This record gives sequence, C-alpha cells and structure tokens, in this order.
Amino acid sequence: MDRDKAAEEVLEFIWSEREAGKNSVTDLIRIKEVADADADLHTLVEMQERGLLKIDGDRVTLTSEGDRLAEAAIRRHRLAERLLSEVLAMSEDNLEENACSFEHTLSPEVTESICTLLGHPPTCPHGLPIPRGECCKKTKDDLRPIVQPIDEISVGSNARIIFIASKSHARLDRFGTLGIVPGSVVRVHQKRPAFVIQIGETTLALDPEIVREIFVKRVG
Repeated sequence: MDRDKAAEEVLEFIWSEREAGKNSVTDLIRIKEVADADADLHTLVEMQERGLLKIDGDRVTLTSEGDRLAEAAIRRHRLAERLLSEVLAMSEDNLEENACSFEHTLSPEVTESICTLLGHPPTCPHGLPIPRGECCKKTKDDLRPIVQPIDEISVGSNARIIFIASKSHARLDRFGTLGIVPGSVVRVHQKRPAFVIQIGETTLALDPEIVREIFVKRVG
C-alpha cells in the first residue's frame, strides 16, 4: 500500500476509534497499515511530522488538517459501502474489503455524485454516520435520490431505466425480451390496481415483485 493510502487508513481508524471514545496508540499500532511498516511507529511519526496527528504518550489525536482528511476518507468509505450494498447487492462478508479498495479511487466529484445518486444517506449499512458534503447542504426538496425504485415515480412521468436489481438470470432474460433493459425510457401509466408501464408502443403490467427490482432516473 502506498504512503497516501496507508495514511488515509490510519486517519480513518483514528476517526472511528474517536467515535467509540478511544484514542490509544496501543490499539492503533495493531492495524495493518502501521504494523506492516515497522515496529518503531515509523508511519505514525511520519504522519505527525506531516502535521496530521499528535502523539502524547499512548494518546493520539488528529490535527485540524488530519481531521479534515479523515472526515473526507470516512465519507468516501461509508458511501462506498452504501453503493456496494444497495446498488450492487454485495454481501456483508465482502463489503468492508471491497469498500476499502474502492474508496481510494473516488475523486471529490465522483464522491458527491454517488452521494446524490443514493439520496444523501445519513448512515452507512452499519448505522454509522456519513459526514455531510456540499451536495447535502441543499433544501430538503432537492435531496431526493437521482435513482429511485420505479414505483416511486409519479403516474404520467417518464423515466430511464438505470439498473435492474434481480439475481434471477431467467427474469433478466425475460426483461430483455420485453425491452426492460438499462437505458430504455418508460412511462408510468398507472400504479393501481396493477402497475402498468409503457415502452414505446407496448404497454406492460408488472408483478409487484418485478416492480421492486427496477430502478430508474426521472427524465423530462
């Protein structure tokens, strides 16, 4: 792991420990990013020299700059967990490792886009708070997810299918034959007594179970 990624992991750990009311160097040196470097706290000493943290005996605290970077890293990580969990339906067993890898690739712009895509979630899948970003500081009416389940789209509205969260290959094949594929624009014709959409000249009634698997972005 390179220097900057290792520092981000250390900052995230310190932030997370602070949330739990802890700030021990003894706990910190057990994490991989510190233990792998060497036994004499080289990583922590270097980060202290960079003005990211302060060590006082067994107590470690973040500087204002370290706090800023830690907050950004925590935000990326917890949004990555949300994205992998909710959009890609990744299992809990693989969530943490993949979120750790994914978060380091996210630019500030992409991070804001993911937050907006997810509807500015307040917590990660584990219930921990996600630090707010600039995109979260809008009026409440503007904080709706860009991508929504199709049943949240109002009757008469058009929407583009973004993804289909189905694990059934047979169902996905059936969707394909009906034109229900990512990129297709549909119109919500009615919701009750049956959920009916229109794709081009074709009108389709969808089962409730199918409706919950289609995620769209409102257009027009």
